[in-house]
Parts: sequence; C-alpha cells; structure tokens
Amino acid sequence: MKPQEIGLDMPTEILPFTSSKPYTMGIELELQLLNRRNYNLATDAVDLLTWIEPADLKKQIKLEITQGMIELNSDIHTRVDHLVLELKELRAALIKVAHHLNIDVAGSGAHPFQRWSEQRITPVARFHDVHKKYGYLAKTFTVFGQHIHIGVANGDDAVYLAHCFARFVPHFIALSAASPFYQGVDTSFDSSRSNVVRAFPLAGTMPLVRSWAEFETYYEHLRGLGIIASMKDFYWDIRPKPEYGTVEIRVCDTPLEIETAVALAAYAQTLAKYYFAQREQKPEPDTYLTHSYNRFQACRFGLPGTYINPINGSQMTIQDDILQTFDLLADVAQELGNTDAIELLRERVLNDRADATWLRASYEKSGSLSDVVRRQSALWMGQ
Repeated sequence: MKPQEIGLDMPTEILPFTSSKPYTMGIELELQLLNRRNYNLATDAVDLLTWIEPADLKKQIKLEITQGMIELNSDIHTRVDHLVLELKELRAALIKVAHHLNIDVAGSGAHPFQRWSEQRITPVARFHDVHKKYGYLAKTFTVFGQHIHIGVANGDDAVYLAHCFARFVPHFIALSAASPFYQGVDTSFDSSRSNVVRAFPLAGTMPLVRSWAEFETYYEHLRGLGIIASMKDFYWDIRPKPEYGTVEIRVCDTPLEIETAVALAAYAQTLAKYYFAQREQKPEPDTYLTHSYNRFQACRFGLPGTYINPINGSQMTIQDDILQTFDLLADVAQELGNTDAIELLRERVLNDRADATWLRASYEKSGSLSDVVRRQSALWMGQ
C-alpha cells in the first residue's frame, strides 16, 4: 500500500524509529505460575512481583494479562553466552520468590488443563481495557510465548527484515512448538497456542509496505479510523517495534528450557545478519501466498509438516528446510559465535527432540496432565 493510495498528506515522523545497533538481540518469555497442589495455574503474579529482589529486577519481570502468568524480559545482548547467564539470574530470582509463595514456574506454550473461564484479569488498566474490548478472548489469551527482538538501524531496515523473517515463520513455530494439550485434551497440534493468537482481529501478517514512510501512513490511516490506538494493537506474527528499534518475532511457544529459547534468538540474529548482507535480494510478495498454509503445517504437524516454496513451487518437510537453512547460515553463525546454538537446534531437529514430543511422551508414561506439568516445571527450573 502506497501513501498516495490512502490519500492522506501525512507529516514525517508519525512513528519515530529509535535506532539500535544491528543484530543485537533480546527476548521476552511468558511463563506459567503453578500451585503445588494439582499444578493448575496459580493466581499469585501480583504478590510474586511485589516480593522480587533486588527491586531493580522488577523492570525485567512483568505482569501479564491474567494472574497465572509472569514475563521475563532480557536486556540487550550481542552474545548468546551472556544472554544465557542473564536469564539464569532472572530465573533464580523468580524461583526464590515463587517457592516462598509455594508455587512453581514452567515454560511451554499453553497450560494443559487450565480453563480460560476461571482466569482472573490482572488489575492493570491496560489489561482491563483489553478485556473490555475483546471479551472472552482476553482470558483465552492465557497462553505463553517467546518474543524475539532483533536490533535494526532504522525503520526502512525494520520493514525489510520483517518481510525477510516472514519466510521463516514455520521454522520458529516448529522449533519451539510446546502446546499439544489445551483445555484438558490433546489437540493434535504441536502448537495449539498459535490458534488462540490467530483469533484476534489484528493477527496475521504485516501489510506489504516497502518503506517506513509507507508503514507510517498505513498506521496513521488505521488510527484515524479508530481501529488501533498504538503498535500494541497489532498481533502480527512479526512486527516492527519502533520504540525499541527492533523487529519482533512473536510466533514461538515458550520453550521448556532456557537454552532452547536462547538458541532460537541466536537463529534469528544469524538470519538477520545473513539477509542484511544480501540486500539486493528484495523480499518477494509471493512469499505471502503460502504463508498461511506453511504456518498451519508447522502448528499442526511441527517438524514433519510440509513447507511449500511459493517462488518455485517445490515442497519439502519443514525439518529439511530448516536443516538446509542451517547449512546456508554456517559461516555467518561462526562469525557471530552462534555455531553451538545452531548445533543445539540441529540436534533437536535430527533427533525429534521437539518439546511437543517430550510433553506427549511424558503424558504417555504417567497418564496424568498434572504430572506432566510438574515434570515440565522441574525442567524449566533447572531441577
């Protein structure tokens, strides 16, 4: 969509874009708070945040829309080892307070048996506004994702990278899929969380704008129509974050372990560096022709799902497409110090060590979803 097509004479800097150092990375992890009685979701998020020490960490541990959720936010990093260390420190602070409150903490994309109708909206004005606007969808949003931020120098670079990342959405879904159970049943999806997010009216993909100026015009047009009030109203798979100076990947389930979460961030960082070195390769509009199909395949089947290349029509498994991409990125990964992180993901792909597979296997052993949650919380807490 071009500015002249909207017919608005827009001023510059509608959405000022904060410049960031390219290829920096940060992540957000939405986590489950669990009672130790039956491992259902607890309602202790507000109390937990109150007791976090030192107090400065409250900038990085945040409330979410319902009270059985908490979010960890990393600082900005260029190296995966530093990111791992920081997240482990945040985890330690979180677990210390959680155990004081007699609750546990876990990853994964959805709690297996919580009921959305029983969730309590967190007493924050913005969350109450979301509940008022979206009704029951706000409570169904009690799902848990990892968001990956990659730094870019300007808005035009953000638009370019967001379109580049779109082709790899099935990779990030399949590599992180960790929500086979939802509302007490096996959904037959590796990532049921994604279906919850897609229910929101402004989910999906960013429009095919080609510059930040075009994006600003699109944004202002929707704001003028009363459809959005800020960038937070977009629930896209990938979106620019102008206030942070990043591009944000939003399709990942929260993994069961910190190391997997960091490896996914390293993968995104490596892709970014590769594509900024290939700027003559403009993102193809046809990428979006098969986006929904490829995305569904990743959510439903995970790594064995089908990936269709919209440019040449070829088909392969998502697993094979990921492995080919890892080979393509080998030199860039080495430059960034990400070889070990990529190899961790490669080993998971080759040996079917997907989190969804682990969760299903755990249920087959015990026959109890409560026991599955107990085991996944021990895994995330490093026990």
